[in-house]
Amino acid sequence: MKILDKYLLKTYLITFATVFVILFFIFILQTIWLFIAELAGKDLDITMIIKFLLFSMPRIVPLVLPLSVLLSSIMTFGNLAENYEFAAMKSSGISLQRAMRGLTIFIIFLSFVAFLFANNVIPYAEYKFINFRKNIAQLKPAMAITEGQFSDVGFYNIRVDKKLGENGNILKGITIHKKPVSGEGGKTVIKAKDGELISSEQSSILQLVLNNGNYYEDITPRQFNDRKKYPFAKSSFKKYTINIDLSQLNDIDADKEKVTNSNTMLNVNELNYTLDSLKKDFKTEIASYSENINQRTIIQNTTFNNPGNIAAEKKQKKLPFDILSLYDNTAKVSILSNATNNLNSVGYSIEGSKTNLEVKQKNINTHLLALYDKFVIAYGCIMMFFIGAPLGAIIRKGGLGLPIIFAVLIFISFHFINTFGKRFAQENGMTPFMGSWMSSIILTPLAILLTYRATNDIGLINMDVILAPVQKLFQKIIPNKNKNT
Repeated sequence: MKILDKYLLKTYLITFATVFVILFFIFILQTIWLFIAELAGKDLDITMIIKFLLFSMPRIVPLVLPLSVLLSSIMTFGNLAENYEFAAMKSSGISLQRAMRGLTIFIIFLSFVAFLFANNVIPYAEYKFINFRKNIAQLKPAMAITEGQFSDVGFYNIRVDKKLGENGNILKGITIHKKPVSGEGGKTVIKAKDGELISSEQSSILQLVLNNGNYYEDITPRQFNDRKKYPFAKSSFKKYTINIDLSQLNDIDADKEKVTNSNTMLNVNELNYTLDSLKKDFKTEIASYSENINQRTIIQNTTFNNPGNIAAEKKQKKLPFDILSLYDNTAKVSILSNATNNLNSVGYSIEGSKTNLEVKQKNINTHLLALYDKFVIAYGCIMMFFIGAPLGAIIRKGGLGLPIIFAVLIFISFHFINTFGKRFAQENGMTPFMGSWMSSIILTPLAILLTYRATNDIGLINMDVILAPVQKLFQKIIPNKNKNT
């Protein structure tokens, strides 16, 4: 490796490492802010919080890495141009393309590493992260309940005066409001002097054992006039057990998230295998439903109260335009009634099947988007380099001023287009391939244009193209005024 390549690579790596660490720290703070409700006031020790953050860190890399490449490229090449180092290189016969050669090899290698990271590390981290969020309630069941305030736990609102014990599972001064079930207007309040939270890692049920308390329940009479009396039932107990589904703790919704985000836990091979199964199932269901509809709509021979053999006449005569004229009024009513019922039944079946097929198609789309994203992050690093490096050489500004403005504007455009494309593709508004690659397709011409202009020493905006017609116009106007004078 030549001295110039070593110098450029060293300069770029220092800038890239600094930018990456700073941006990574900023996005980590954003993650903490998003999940602060699950961390704050839950009696979690520092080890569990660190695990929570470690499992959530890899998902940040697809956002941080392209932005770091873009910003560090603008800053590095902007500094070189601002300090006239590029001018010295060009005077020695070294072009911008030659100066970018060593860094291009490094960026290609970085893109390959980014693909491996997205294909192996991120799926494993997603699997650990989602399961950790689900099982954290089993490890610390008292985390869902905060002292001195009502906590939403499944179908209950629970308030305790004090939590004792090593894991905070001994409760004192318990007040529980049971949420009314849909269709029921009664209110239920349970008060107990103390209780205990019991859970097991092998079970998905959390038990709340209450001691020495009372049970109050409003009763809603069927007669409206009796409701003005506000009847209620009251009972006392020495021991009362409530079973709570752990998946409902603190709105974690672990089961739901696991289903909707399962594609993020798979690598390329697993995604291809899953997509093959999903597509086969989709095609099989379409074929099965088509056959079922065909069987249901076949006109069967039905014997009606009609004089003569209609089947024999159909073979000899051409059927009239109004086929119902072949039957009497009783048969017509029966035929039309059967046709109406059959049509309504088929319509409901089509609507239900359409909804089911749309859900399955969306599931296929999300898996395809997850597959393409692993390649988009790798290509995104290369594209951002060929946008940032020529742009830095053109604007000739380093540091953290103008480069940050350009980098943020470009990356926000990239991220917005990418998010919009994927959302649109999930709803089957466009193909998943186009939804994933839309941002790259739109910004690739910008990378080519900037690289061309930088290698040919053309500015960011060619003002001559704008000013030349204006100058010609003034030149025509001014001589005419001089002639008149």
